[in-house]
Amino acid sequence: MADLSPIDLQKALSGMDYPTDKKHLVDQARRNKADEKVVSRLDSLKQDHFDGPNEVQKAVFNQ
Repeated sequence: MADLSPIDLQKALSGMDYPTDKKHLVDQARRNKADEKVVSRLDSLKQDHFDGPNEVQKAVFNQ
């Protein structure tokens, strides 16, 4: 997704504790007032469990 940068994703997930699941990623992004494109992208992930931020980034940008 060209209009979503890794920095946008990092800001959206600032303060996230891992391991976590997709619902908590979406909730954290909303708490951090992330752009709706970031929230939508997280909510559309096929994977549900994430051990760390690198795993989230791979899932988001390789979807």
